[in-house]
Amino acid sequence: MLDLLANKWSALAIGALEDGPLRFGALQRRLQGISPKVLTQTLRRLEDAGLVERTVYPAVPLHVEYELTPLGHSASIPLRNLRIWVEDNLDLTTAPATPA
Repeated sequence: MLDLLANKWSALAIGALEDGPLRFGALQRRLQGISPKVLTQTLRRLEDAGLVERTVYPAVPLHVEYELTPLGHSASIPLRNLRIWVEDNLDLTTAPATPA
């Protein structure tokens, strides 16, 4: 589970789904730079782990939405805190190392 949550795209997908369900295209637009193949693989892994639920709506045209499960919502809390920490400390973490 830690490997899955530590994956860049998994963590970002969970963050993107915090506010509610999204269709595949909307999720891909939120995750700028992710290919459809990688997004599909990421969503499948999150679904297999019980963090994301995939719902197919038999409308015309057919559409699919992804949303966090209760377990996914509980995982989003520490991931959100980590994202906030990274944003707050980005300047410090990317600064060139000073000689000791």
